[in-house]
Amino acid sequence: MSKRLKNGITAPKGFTAAGIHSGIKPGKQLDLALVVSEHPGPIAGVFTKNALPAAAVSLGRRHLKKKIGQAIIVNSGNANAFTGTEGLKHANTTAELVATQLGIPTHSVFVSSTGVIGVPLPIQPFKKGIPILISQLKKTGASAAAQAIMTTDTRPKSIAIQHTIAGKVVTVGGMAKGSGMIHPNMATMLAYLTTDVVIEPRILQKMLHTVVDQTFNCISVDGDSSTNDTVLCLANGQAGNRAIRSSGSAHKQFQQLLHEACHYLAMEICRDGEGATKVIEIQVNEAPSHQAAKCIAQTLATSLLVKTAIFGADPNWGRIICALGRSGYSLHSDRIVISFNEVMIVENGKGLGPIVERKIKKIMQRPSFTISVSLGLGKGTARQWTTDLTYDYVKINASYRS
Repeated sequence: MSKRLKNGITAPKGFTAAGIHSGIKPGKQLDLALVVSEHPGPIAGVFTKNALPAAAVSLGRRHLKKKIGQAIIVNSGNANAFTGTEGLKHANTTAELVATQLGIPTHSVFVSSTGVIGVPLPIQPFKKGIPILISQLKKTGASAAAQAIMTTDTRPKSIAIQHTIAGKVVTVGGMAKGSGMIHPNMATMLAYLTTDVVIEPRILQKMLHTVVDQTFNCISVDGDSSTNDTVLCLANGQAGNRAIRSSGSAHKQFQQLLHEACHYLAMEICRDGEGATKVIEIQVNEAPSHQAAKCIAQTLATSLLVKTAIFGADPNWGRIICALGRSGYSLHSDRIVISFNEVMIVENGKGLGPIVERKIKKIMQRPSFTISVSLGLGKGTARQWTTDLTYDYVKINASYRS
């Protein structure tokens, strides 16, 4: 059983953080964050699958080839995406400024940006802000760092958990941002994990891929995937455990710990979805395969008609049937079962009538519930989490740049 801690991303041994206002955002909003480890260590990363990645993503992929990290710097208020060679130059300059002042290799510095796409990123705030950031690095800096990476988020998102593995106390800390442009293959979301575990780089990379597929890649707010999506996990080895390798109980326990942290952050992003009032778990069972189940679950999670019905607490199960039918798989209508919180509304392809629909309407008025679909075609299963689609989502995104 893991133990919850304070300090978020700085909870593991040897990590400090800071967050400041550098001038990228107007007013006095925090917009620049830095996380630093006392010692370099293995780093793993998963990035957006968007075909037009931001400058920081391109740089991060290049630095990740070295498999060693020590610092992560993140700005909000500007995505530095679709900004050409100048944008890439500024991302490189940011890494170099941090590296020079910390006295570490440039390839061990990872850069992230989030905000409006297509606007040139000014470099001056970084030149002025990085020395200030470094001077303010501290163990209690996690809260400021988590605030500094937010865009349309209504609140910071952070976690710290701890568990004893092979006789050593191992800690995982994390912070994330994300509210809109959220969809499997990641979204306009950034997530950073720190840990003091001793682990081989290739094992950490493989583990992070697995965990991201089970957590961040299972949430959807609006079906859009961003140019900047990044998940990084930095390990510095200060827990002193025997190095985690490809199998065994220590491997299993640490993966569970990492999964718990990522699942919590993913759900926080979903709960903070732009304009969202509800979070829904979608379960697809008895599909022809896991891949089919995952695809069908994503189709349901991104259906505008399903999401608006959820917002209005309308038990219109025909919208679910419609989404199932366009998922790309051959289905048998007489085998389909649909339930809300285990209350069946469709059995073997037939609706169960107004009395059941009134029960379902009450369930749909809750802030969270489960929609379960059984297809009767095999053993494939999958889960996704989604939100309702509200008037406020349109308002937020209709005036995002103003």
